[in-house]
Amino acid sequence: MKTEITNAFGKVYLTIEYDQAKHWVYNNWIGYQTHAGIVAGADACLVILSQQHCPYLLNDNTLVVGPWDHAVEWIATDWTPRAIAQGLTHFAHVVSPESFAALSAEAMHNSIGEYFQMQIFGSVAAAQEWLQQARKALAASQQ
Repeated sequence: MKTEITNAFGKVYLTIEYDQAKHWVYNNWIGYQTHAGIVAGADACLVILSQQHCPYLLNDNTLVVGPWDHAVEWIATDWTPRAIAQGLTHFAHVVSPESFAALSAEAMHNSIGEYFQMQIFGSVAAAQEWLQQARKALAASQQ
């Protein structure tokens, strides 16, 4: 089931979807991101991660316009500890390398990358492959 998060103008700026077959949550952020929007969207994502007992997040920023570094500190100090407490272990973050959003992603990675497995990717396919390998490694270690 897909959840759509809208801004004050009714425009969708984030879709969140749990992929049961792959056991990950897929966030697709769209357009310019305000601090309030990021907080609301990231909190909505935590609800779904918790409901699904899901340790894997695929966070797609390829359609994000502009930087969002105004929320990096909140992500690091508020969201990340709550995400870890709910069981998040792998965070795959996809950015367009030419965008200002890529700089924000680098700042976020520097702030939170030591707390769980986090990688930045230039394509959704590469991020999906990394998450699939993480799932396979976990399954193999539990046998």
